[in-house]
Amino acid sequence: MRDTAVPVVEAASDELRIDAPHRELLDQVLDKWSLSVLKELCERPCRFNELRRAIPQVTQKSLTATLRRLERNGIVEREVLVTRPVAVEYRITALGKTLRGPVDVLLEWVDAHLPQIERARSDFDLSFS
Repeated sequence: MRDTAVPVVEAASDELRIDAPHRELLDQVLDKWSLSVLKELCERPCRFNELRRAIPQVTQKSLTATLRRLERNGIVEREVLVTRPVAVEYRITALGKTLRGPVDVLLEWVDAHLPQIERARSDFDLSFS
């Protein structure tokens, strides 16, 4: 039986293993729509339609699913506003705010390595044309 206190990522020699629950969570909070939603909510709380306008490429269905996943994982919270008509506002939670640092590190890595990655992509594409 596996101890649940084992670190998220285990490295033994050259092996990198990310267990299923961790992979599932990373998939849910680091997909393209989640990152866009988190970017907006880090700035300010937003209503659903404000998020739709801020992220015009996302469909209503995808935004709804993304917000539900983030809420389920404790990253985003929704508040029903007593207005006419009733409105819902989304905001990032304290837990969600802790993602800012790791995401910033990943984006810095991308910035630093994007030229290499673009060259590798180009070389790969040329080898299959």
